[in-house]
Amino acid sequence: MKKFLIISVSFIFFITLIMFLISVFLFPIKYKTEINTYSKKYNLQPELVASIINVESGYNKNAISNAGALGLMQLMPSTAEEIATKLQIKDFNINNVETNIEFGCYYLNYLLNRYNNNLTLALAAYNAGLNNVDKWINNDEYFANNKLKNIPFKETENYIKKVNFNLKIYASKYN
Repeated sequence: MKKFLIISVSFIFFITLIMFLISVFLFPIKYKTEINTYSKKYNLQPELVASIINVESGYNKNAISNAGALGLMQLMPSTAEEIATKLQIKDFNINNVETNIEFGCYYLNYLLNRYNNNLTLALAAYNAGLNNVDKWINNDEYFANNKLKNIPFKETENYIKKVNFNLKIYASKYN
């Protein structure tokens, strides 16, 4: 009986350790001050912003996508320029952590407002672009009953799933 108890306790410890390591390494929380500041400023859930950062860049502030998106929140330079103009910021560095998070939060807030707080549409637009999502919502093959029923880009479909999965994890980490 004593041997069984030792094995059981060891197993529980081992599983707990693995879960902790997965949580720390696969779902880190970095830049929490910046995420909280700009989430609040732009009326977003900080765990949503953390999820997007994790999916977009894996918290690599120097990330560059194949398409040329930059930084933690993977913003295209042209999008960053538009945001800087709207925020009346003349000099900025999109690779700066704080700037990247602020601009990403601004853009995400803009998308949520544009799509009436429909997170799926906002995430689809964040990944595939506004023009694509606007085409989809005007096509019955892709959009019905205020829902994307068919996403023609597999990458975008997977992106939405990843962000939503991350959101569940980060929701428990932020609370």
